[in-house]
Order: sequence, then structure tokens, then C-alpha cells
Amino acid sequence: MASSGSAENTTAADGDDEVVREFGPILRVYKSGRLERPLVAPPVGPGHDAATGVDSRDVHLRDYSARLYLPPDAADSGAKRLPVVVYVHGGGFVAESAASPSYHRFLNRLAAACPALCVSVDYRLAPEHPLPAAYDDCLAALRWVLSAVDPWVAAHGDLARVFLAGDSAGGNICHHLAMHHAADHPPPHRLRGAVLIHPWFWGSEAVGEESPDPEGRARGAGLWVYACPGTTGMDDPRMNPMAPGAPALERLGCDRVMVCAAEGDFLRWRAHAYAGAVAAAKGDAAVEVLETTGEGHVFHLFDPDGGKAKELLYRMVAFVNAAA
Repeated sequence: MASSGSAENTTAADGDDEVVREFGPILRVYKSGRLERPLVAPPVGPGHDAATGVDSRDVHLRDYSARLYLPPDAADSGAKRLPVVVYVHGGGFVAESAASPSYHRFLNRLAAACPALCVSVDYRLAPEHPLPAAYDDCLAALRWVLSAVDPWVAAHGDLARVFLAGDSAGGNICHHLAMHHAADHPPPHRLRGAVLIHPWFWGSEAVGEESPDPEGRARGAGLWVYACPGTTGMDDPRMNPMAPGAPALERLGCDRVMVCAAEGDFLRWRAHAYAGAVAAAKGDAAVEVLETTGEGHVFHLFDPDGGKAKELLYRMVAFVNAAA
């Protein structure tokens, strides 16, 4: 999954407008330059969520925006300050948004269950805005949250308990943010944790039970290369944090990392390799791994009421509240 940013779905192509690139059901590119994002549902607005009691609102910030979620009773005079979860949606860097129905529903539930003040970042999408635009927007959003200029963050957020979370491409971006936060904020000004759900990492060399076929590995990186035309390839440290020459994982600017994998996800082994590399760099106690059996990539967004999606949410909540 990913963000819609300023991009919108297009109408069906004319008969003479042929598809020249297609990246699964995420993105179609036509000869005319027309783009289609078949999976992206119409956006939903912020407001009061009757099911959870969470209130949300949008804040527009230069090139990007953010949707903030405030759980019920947060404004009570005796309420404690809340942990802050900065969430980055997925979608291959080319699709989805903070206003996508699946993400809006998930953030409402996460904010209520913790409870936490959640900030969902709506970053610019490729190819209209090639990478590193998404990385830059999310880093700017994290810095904006930490500045506490927003009234909800200032009144209700506990900036000593800030967490990153994201799925797929958003999980990739969370790693990038944690690495940059370490450079910007040396100890003790660290993030409390990061949750990477089915993170989109890749590389030229197979890990675990991935196929070693070079042609297949190149196809697996096709969307990345398209979204990031200036990349050095699939071993670019932004796509492969374990690549030779990548910044040392000891530099991660957070205390703990939770990595979620799914048995039916082709990125499963990459998630486990990342978790192992972080554990080797920072110690086993710094890493928690959740593998969901019988499910595929970002299943919790497609089946939010299923038992396994609820278990993933429960584990996220426990991870955040363990730092209370």
C-alpha cells in the first residue's frame, strides 16, 4: 500500500493510449503519460469516528500534509499526556494516502486502543514527485511533530514517548527516519521505538528462502527504480539497509524495533533478515518479531476485523505501552 498525496486516479485510457508500464495492480503508466492507480479507493475526510470516539483533523504543511488522531477523553483535565505515533502509509511510494479508507480506519483504531496521539503523514507520491520527495516529506513531518507547534501535540503529546510506525513502503521510510533522527538528535533525545509492518526492503543477493534468480530479483526492484530514478539500484542503502557500505544499524535513533512479517508475503525473508541485522547491531532485547501465519502482505488493511489483524494491532499497542 502507499499514498495519494497530490496525485489522483485517472479515467480509463482512450483506445489508442496504450499501457507502457504496469506494476501489478498498484500503478499503470500510459504512453500519453496518463497514470492509473486501480487499488486506490476514494479518500475519506477527517472528523469524529463514532466507532472509536477518536477525533481527527488535517493539517497542510507546505508540500505535504498530516492527519492527526486524538483519542476520546484526551482533553479531560486529569488526562495523562499520550504517546505519539507518527505513521507512514505504504503503497510502493506511488499510491494511497493518509485519507485512504483502510488507513483512516486503522489509525482510528490504533489511536483508541493505545491510547495515543497519532499523526499519519500524507507525503508526495512518485512518479509525479520522484524519490527522495517522500523521504524528505516524512522527515519534515517528524521534525514538525517534535517541534510541538501543533496545538494537539502541544497539549496532549508526550514527546519523550515518540514512536514511528508504517507498512510496506512506509516501513522502509520509518527505517530512513530512524537513521536520520539519530544524526539530528543524539542520546538521550531518542525515539522510543519503531514498528515496521511488512517493510519493503530488497537487495541483489537473496536472503532466507528468496529466489536467487538475478532476473527475478531485478523485476522485484522494478517499481523502486521507477520511483527513484536517481537510485544506484536494489542495493541502494535506502532499499537495502544491509547492503555493503550502508550506514551502520547501530546508528538507529530508537530504543526498540518491532518487525512484522507475514508467512505469505514475498518480503517475509527480507523482514527477518532486517530484524536479525538490527539484533546483531543493538542486541536481541532491542528487537521484537511478529510473524503472522497464513496471511499475505498488509493483510491487516484488507481484513481489518479478522482475528490476525486484531492480534497485530494488540501487539503494536503492547509495544507502545511497554514504554509507558
